[in-house]
Amino acid sequence: MKQVNQINPLTKEELFENLSDQKWRLFNLYWIKDKEGNTIPFRPNWAQLFLLDNLWYLNVILKARQLGITTFFCILWLDEVLFARKDSGLIAHKLTAAKKIFETKVRFAWEHLPKVIRDSYVVSRESANELKFDKDGITSSIYVGTSLRSGTVQRLHVSELGTISQHYPQKANEIITGAFNTVEKGQIITIESTAKGQSGYFYNICQKARSIQNLGTNKTVLDWQFFFFAWWKHPDYSLDTKVVIPTKMEEYFHKLQVDENIVLSPGQKAWYVKKADVQAEDMKREFPSTADEAFQASIEGSYYAKQMVRTEEQHRITSVPWIPDLPVSTWWDIGTATSRKDSCSIVFTQDVGLEIHVIDFYGNSGEGLAHYANILDKKPYRYAKHYAPHDIEHKEIGSGKTRLEIAEKLGLHFEVLPRLPFLDGIASARMIFNNCYFDAEKTDELLKALRSYRKEWDDKRGAYQDRPVKDWTTDPADAFRMMAIGHKEIRRLGNFDSEEEELRKIYDNDQQINSNDPFNPFAM
Repeated sequence: MKQVNQINPLTKEELFENLSDQKWRLFNLYWIKDKEGNTIPFRPNWAQLFLLDNLWYLNVILKARQLGITTFFCILWLDEVLFARKDSGLIAHKLTAAKKIFETKVRFAWEHLPKVIRDSYVVSRESANELKFDKDGITSSIYVGTSLRSGTVQRLHVSELGTISQHYPQKANEIITGAFNTVEKGQIITIESTAKGQSGYFYNICQKARSIQNLGTNKTVLDWQFFFFAWWKHPDYSLDTKVVIPTKMEEYFHKLQVDENIVLSPGQKAWYVKKADVQAEDMKREFPSTADEAFQASIEGSYYAKQMVRTEEQHRITSVPWIPDLPVSTWWDIGTATSRKDSCSIVFTQDVGLEIHVIDFYGNSGEGLAHYANILDKKPYRYAKHYAPHDIEHKEIGSGKTRLEIAEKLGLHFEVLPRLPFLDGIASARMIFNNCYFDAEKTDELLKALRSYRKEWDDKRGAYQDRPVKDWTTDPADAFRMMAIGHKEIRRLGNFDSEEEELRKIYDNDQQINSNDPFNPFAM
């Protein structure tokens, strides 16, 4: 494809000769502002070109930072409006962001088109977030905002749906149920975002698209196509300067090579190390190496972000077998009939020395205590004690009985944990993380909740509140917090049953003997 040097103005002959070629238009007609504020010709980069060549009807894009995906779709949709007469919309997470996108990307690109092109259109509507064009009696428009319910568009792009789902869940729902339905089947929707945990619309759409991709099944016009742009694919993410690679980073790079067949150059490793010095625990979210890593990374406002990173780095999410010789404790969060509709979460643990083995988890909703008693009976564990939060002693409106009384009749004998201020409980949970080993398979749901359990966002203040978002993460995280509070109290009071303590001493003593036995094949 011939590419024109835009320092010199395009001639009418060049325009008329190439105007029907969209790639030529994208390489030669449009101008943008770079990060330094300079006006430069738009040139699609490697990621943008890949998108252009592989767009499906429904497209979801998981990306690393600074790939210019939003800029690309602003230019592409404007081109579709002008030359294919498609009505187009772009959605941002905030009104200020939408206005900035419209002014600096859409309007800027329109105003810097060759005059001969602009003169061939009548701008029939121009506002702070919309341009409507009329040519030969056919109208088409491009709109940028935070929602889109009325009318229909043939092209729609949603920027940072992960952030919208995290901070503005009602707005995310409006986009899914409203804006998406303004796009007729067979037209094009694109979604792009960095990952924001293992929940929300963006995560769910990505997982469905990845499933179709991994199974190799044929997509329909109503199926999503998944795109992932890892940081290491970016040609600029490399350093010529040699840097010292910490042991932890070397282990990480080795794991990428062994598990994912990702071989990094010395320059890429150097770039990653220096970037991670600044990004810290946000690195895997902002610059992921794999799609799974992106979603497993801690999210903004997460209560346990640093603790989860440390737990993963120290390989404490692994196979943690149940030890039949030791009793199992259970830690409950029980929603009341007036709060979370009988939802319940149970964490199962065994104490091995100072280690807390989190061996199992169960959660459900809409079930009575009899259901959970039955679940416990079906498991092979021998139980030490069951622990519940203080509100188990609250009376239910319907029966006039407390959950504690109902549990007793079912054979569930609970120890009631003390009521602590919420932030004190969070502090206890953060402290106890260093002692915890999680079974990767049986506690997967709990781990997802702990990664995603986060503070509520206050849009007016532009800051996080000191209270959690009330969603699916609340009950599992509360059960874990009860476990932390309980262990803190037990160790403070030395409150073990004599039988339970004796079993622990016998087990710990056996472990010590085995570790010193030269004929023991499991000795350390």
